[in-house]
This record gives sequence, C-alpha cells and structure tokens, in this order.
Amino acid sequence: MVKSPRVRPLRGSGTVGCLAWIVLGATLIFLAVQFGKPWFRYQQFRDVMKSSARYAVTLPDSVIRARLVSVADSLALPKEAKRLTIRRSVRPDKIEISSQYSEQVMLPVIGAVILRFKPRAEEAL
Repeated sequence: MVKSPRVRPLRGSGTVGCLAWIVLGATLIFLAVQFGKPWFRYQQFRDVMKSSARYAVTLPDSVIRARLVSVADSLALPKEAKRLTIRRSVRPDKIEISSQYSEQVMLPVIGAVILRFKPRAEEAL
C-alpha cells in the first residue's frame, strides 16, 4: 500500500499573512504616488531651469523668467515657485537660477505633510 501525504487542515495563518503583505504593498504604492507626484514636478521644473541656464548666453533674463513661469503654470506648481532669482556674475562668468516653494501632501491618519523644494541651476557662461 502506498501512503498518501498527510493533508494539513487550513487554520487561516496563510491567508492572514498574505493579507498583511497585500495591505503593506498597497500602502507603499499609495505613499509612492502621493509623494512621487510633487517630486516628479520638482524634477521637471529643475530640468527646465538647467536647460535655461545652459542657453543663457543667448537668452535675456526676461525670456528665461517668462519660460520658467510658464513651465511652473503648466506643472501646477504653487505661486511661490514663480518667484525666481536669476543672477549673472562676471567673475567667474556664470548664471544662477533658483526658486523655492512648498507643497502639501494629505495623508490619512497622519494629516498634512509639507514638502519643501529648492530647485537650482548654475552654469558657466
């Protein structure tokens, strides 16, 4: 006679462990989305700042400012992001573009979390 393997009764421990991993995964995805959106907007704004600084030799400050304000509008950044500082120095010959702003992320249970961003670009002319 061949013995059949012993079947263990289900006690629910496997399903509870699986449920805990699903809840943890969903929480991590939720947090990544909530914090990821402002971070990606910051990265996009900073990239445009860097490219504007690269072409600053041929562009006046007014054009750079108008372009960056337009990008801040299209990214739906707060009004304070549009307060740009553009400095050109002679020695060494360079340009610095900077701004600072904060965004609020609402989380359940915890409430509001304020993220502060300081995008900056510097380039030699």
